Amino acid sequence: MRDDVEAYVRTCLICQQDKADHQKKAGLLQPLPIPTRPWESVSMDYISGFPKVRDLGSIIVVVDRLSKYSTFIAAPKHVTAEGTTHLFFKHIVKYWGLPKYIVSDRDSRFTDVFWIELFKILGSKLSMSSSYHPQSDGQTECFNSMLEEYL
Repeated sequence: MRDDVEAYVRTCLICQQDKADHQKKAGLLQPLPIPTRPWESVSMDYISGFPKVRDLGSIIVVVDRLSKYSTFIAAPKHVTAEGTTHLFFKHIVKYWGLPKYIVSDRDSRFTDVFWIELFKILGSKLSMSSSYHPQSDGQTECFNSMLEEYL
């Protein structure tokens, strides 16, 4: 009998329309503040799945949020948080200084304790994009798709 009731409720238009919503309403996405100077705020992401060349199988994409200048850093396929930090300092901080804000997705290489401690020591802020909302880091995602198309 239970199966019959469930089948009826699943196909009943009135039952579906009057069904109580138990989920919290989704809020509006908040836009990121516009940086005031170049390299004050950057967005970062990884692209992987490339054929390995000399132990390099992924690319770290770093985009300046003000000028849209992008840097592509070749990295090992399974680069650690510490390795990412080393590459970030070698290719970004060395030339443009330490950004005040870094926007990234919730990749474990960005949420690792090493990164959190590093940002605490340096006085920078790491901002994570919203889960399941890649459009909050859309600028980097756009550069990712362009790079994948070129390659």
